[in-house]
Amino acid sequence: MGDVTDISTKLGGGLSPPSPITSHHDLSRFACGHNALDDWLKARAVKSEGQTSRTYVCAERNLVVGYYCISSASVRLDAAPGKLRRNSPDPVPMIVLGRLAVCKSHERQGIGAGLLKDALLRAIQTSKIIGVRGVLVHAIDDSAAAFYKRFDFVGFPAESRTMFIPIETAIRALG
Repeated sequence: MGDVTDISTKLGGGLSPPSPITSHHDLSRFACGHNALDDWLKARAVKSEGQTSRTYVCAERNLVVGYYCISSASVRLDAAPGKLRRNSPDPVPMIVLGRLAVCKSHERQGIGAGLLKDALLRAIQTSKIIGVRGVLVHAIDDSAAAFYKRFDFVGFPAESRTMFIPIETAIRALG
């Protein structure tokens, strides 16, 4: 698995570790370069919290500089990749990493990798409580797909921007 950075050590003490979003976080200046990701954070993240998804943010003095959201999902057994079909129920239980974004002002500092690591660790914890076969992502563009590929996500179907990592792979890498 690619280099998954511990956020708090990467940037020193100025950046908070990922924590649940609250109405006290300042979302106003978040801009990652994708309007869909920016707009969802500003308009929907707090409203959706705990109902349809959980959003975790990294912030500097309450100013959000990165976030991801996770939720539960399932995939029809006949649509699941071979690695997930074996010994799985129908539908196959999954966790969706619905969004992951870093503010342009904080790109290339390891925050994205740190957020991904945190999300995968939460997925691993969840898999110890309920059945989970993998983590599913829908990469927003080819650059995002390349990012996930560095961390052992595979296209589903191959070369697709819908990607997954089996929970066993995440456990071997991080567990």
